[in-house]
Amino acid sequence: MLYSLFQALQDYDFPGHHLMTYITFRAGVAFALALLIALIFGQHIIRRLQKMQVGEVVRDLGLEGQMKKTGTPTMGGVIIILSILVPCLLVGNLGNIYMMLMLVATVWMGAIGFLDDYRKLKYHNKDGLKGKYKVIGQVGLGLLVGLAMWFSPSIVMSQNTLDSPSSGSGTEELVESVVTEVGADETVTAWTTTMANAETRSYSTPVKSPQTTIPFVKDNNFNYEWLTSWLPDPDATRTAGWVVFVLVVIVAVTAVSNGANLTDGLDGLCAGTSAIIGLALAVMGYLGGNVIYAGYLDIMYIPGSEELVVYAAAFIGALVGFLWYNAFPAQVFMGDTGSLTLGGILAVFAILIRKELLIPLLCLIFFLEDLSVIMQVSWFKITKRRYGEGRRIFKMTPLHHHFQKAGDPAIKCLVNIPRHPIPESKIVIRFWIVGILLAALTFVTLKIR
Repeated sequence: MLYSLFQALQDYDFPGHHLMTYITFRAGVAFALALLIALIFGQHIIRRLQKMQVGEVVRDLGLEGQMKKTGTPTMGGVIIILSILVPCLLVGNLGNIYMMLMLVATVWMGAIGFLDDYRKLKYHNKDGLKGKYKVIGQVGLGLLVGLAMWFSPSIVMSQNTLDSPSSGSGTEELVESVVTEVGADETVTAWTTTMANAETRSYSTPVKSPQTTIPFVKDNNFNYEWLTSWLPDPDATRTAGWVVFVLVVIVAVTAVSNGANLTDGLDGLCAGTSAIIGLALAVMGYLGGNVIYAGYLDIMYIPGSEELVVYAAAFIGALVGFLWYNAFPAQVFMGDTGSLTLGGILAVFAILIRKELLIPLLCLIFFLEDLSVIMQVSWFKITKRRYGEGRRIFKMTPLHHHFQKAGDPAIKCLVNIPRHPIPESKIVIRFWIVGILLAALTFVTLKIR
């Protein structure tokens, strides 16, 4: 809204109208607004939830301090969603396809999470929305995003190519793109940077292609069409490549969303971890959406994706503000309204900036939480059939509860350490530290070629 207003004021030479043209300025405003909304309105929403008796239903799992959380207001994800949407609607470019898809993803997953929490509270149990309906919703969002990237003419990418400065063509093409992107005033700086390199990077004409970023290879580019190159018809190869891409999108959205949902078991764990991942994705989005930095770092350039930085700033601000109330001991839980939404947002964001193949490393905490549950259930069923009684791998899953529970020799599990329970707040901080390490390693992998 404000972005469109300032755009209209350009015709009248209104003082300060150029501010809204800077991504960094709008991102800063979005972050501040999201943080303030979460801090100011969060308290009112918590009080409202308390009056509505929207309290968490807690089962006694024998964990220290667990039963004290009974009755703590849940569905606090509403605070996060509100704090994201309002700044984006105010300072975001609503005509940008990337911004539109992120807003749709936020509302879509928020609605699924809200229905899940509503059913839990209505029937006073932990079942909520049936798993198959949540998966259908997640698959639906993945399908929507994948098809939008396939058919929208606004979603294109430019592949980085290596040029020799002696030929002149690569340098001229890069400078022309820079002039279009940053204006004539910064042309000299961009030219100097380009000429200082022994080799220059230019970008092909933006094309519609199912390409993504992959580590450990020279140009960091991977085309899904390579997987279907065995088809005799080029058109069939292209179509099949996009189909594979859409399937990957569906798997990524479903896996990350469920992983975030399982991670939401300790005060501040999911919110803090998601903020770290969001910050890493925001940096990647900014670099990939800026032709100068993309050329300098030799990464894929995605025109228009720089608008995602505004969304990411609001996302991070909302989570920081939510942590004010969600940090140990939590005054409110995000519930599935928040956790399912956070996972969906992170997955869609990574997909839009063509970094979905980096998700397994960047979101490794989410996947370990997922994997711990799958391994635990599978091993229990296998040993029950073989020995007549079920055995465990971990003391308890999801994984964060394993560290929270005391070791017991009477419990047959493969991993029975640590023997003594670790305080909840320490587990959360350590998971955050691991998240920071994973984010750093994700950036490092892009330079190992």
